[in-house]
Amino acid sequence: MNAVVDSTAEATPRRFLAIAALLATFMQSMNISIPNAALGYMQGTFSMADDEIGWIFTAYIAAGAIVMPMTNWLAGRYGRKAVFQVSIVVFIMALVLDTLATTPLSFVSARIIQGAASGTLAPISMAILLEVTPPQRHARIGLVWSVMSLLGMLSGPAIGGWLSEYVGWRSIFYLSVPVAVFIASAMGLYLKEKKAEKSPSFDFFGLATFSMGMAGLQMLFDRGERMEWFASTEIWADAIASALGFYLFIVHMLTKDRHFLNKALFKDRNFAVSTAMYFALGFVLLPTLALTSPMLEELLGYPAHTAGYVTIPRGIALVSALLLTWRPPARIDNRLFVIGGLALVIYGNWRMVGYSPLMYLWTVVWAGAIQGAGLGIVMAALTRAAFSTLDPAFRPEGNVLFNLSRLYGSTIGIAIVQIYFFNNTQAMHLALAKNLRPYVIASDTGSSLSVQGLATMNDLVTGQAAIVAILDQFKILLVVALIASPLVLFLRKPRPAN
Repeated sequence: MNAVVDSTAEATPRRFLAIAALLATFMQSMNISIPNAALGYMQGTFSMADDEIGWIFTAYIAAGAIVMPMTNWLAGRYGRKAVFQVSIVVFIMALVLDTLATTPLSFVSARIIQGAASGTLAPISMAILLEVTPPQRHARIGLVWSVMSLLGMLSGPAIGGWLSEYVGWRSIFYLSVPVAVFIASAMGLYLKEKKAEKSPSFDFFGLATFSMGMAGLQMLFDRGERMEWFASTEIWADAIASALGFYLFIVHMLTKDRHFLNKALFKDRNFAVSTAMYFALGFVLLPTLALTSPMLEELLGYPAHTAGYVTIPRGIALVSALLLTWRPPARIDNRLFVIGGLALVIYGNWRMVGYSPLMYLWTVVWAGAIQGAGLGIVMAALTRAAFSTLDPAFRPEGNVLFNLSRLYGSTIGIAIVQIYFFNNTQAMHLALAKNLRPYVIASDTGSSLSVQGLATMNDLVTGQAAIVAILDQFKILLVVALIASPLVLFLRKPRPAN
């Protein structure tokens, strides 16, 4: 009887810890994309220029990507419970700051704080799940963790669209507050403190130079269009900082024995190739969301909640394909899944290139579902390829780099598609409006237009130019998928590591 009571008493904390860890993974991932369908409302509230909208996503992702590699060091030095609880408290404070922001700068700053706090949540949550789960179920819990992360990211636009339409856009951040409070309470009650016996070392110079390179590159892409590129001193400073950061990082890797990215990771061909392809996958994953919702809302006139709902089939297809292909029969070559998934991604992107103002909404739904299914298959297949030949001793570091590649792919992808969107919009507007002059219209129609009439015509031309430009951005995603496809030829047939 006592054994049964003890077993039940132990099961309750484990259950609450598992639920809290999964919720933390879902929450931090959901907050990446939840503003997606509410961008129009935010842009109106903050008077944000079109080229500033992408900062809402890139600020959160980039900040999280910088903090994530330090998680093991922070947890070992200060204790995982302390780090997790501090991260949750800072995350809640950032959510409140999101709702109180009144300027673009204050809002983006709050998103940076929120993203930095989220950087430790997913890795520590995964460690907690592995600890409270029996070893024979680790593979399954790893799958559940991946699904929760993807569900959060893919359900964010639908949740944010509905809330912003019926409650107000600020409610999309209030939604996470009670969830975060529950997570903090569960971890405070049941999570035992754990830290390294000896203070661990960490390669701060390597992380600082790598982050300097990525941050400079991100700022170059984010600010380049507004600052007229290299006509600006700021852009020159960003470019020099990025080049210097990457140069110092590469020299550091080649000359030092220890750094936060182990050189042995890049000696495994399957891992290196899979990581490069995962970067390309991230380039397609989030930028598709960043393009679809604004297209539906601003150019085609759909309400925010409808634009959010349209993303649901894509998410369902992605998660379903991931689950179905996570553990395929061993006799089937894993590279066939990579090829098949990429074929679906390319076909889905090709359908997106054919969008038009006269299309039915189901056209967007089917294209997103096809692309989502392909992404799910490729994500599962690349994960197997990356870690099937990697030495188990390097898997913790490999997991960090593998996930960072997707995050950086997404943030760089969003910045690049925005650059080309504004450039193409201006070019197409110039091409379409070059004959929109009073005397030309008078000669064609026999009557002249008023100034107000010309302004209306200009608005129509701007809308047409924006539609053409956004279709060109889907072409960029298609080209990235096509460029990444030949890399599958460099993958070896997976075999167990020695």
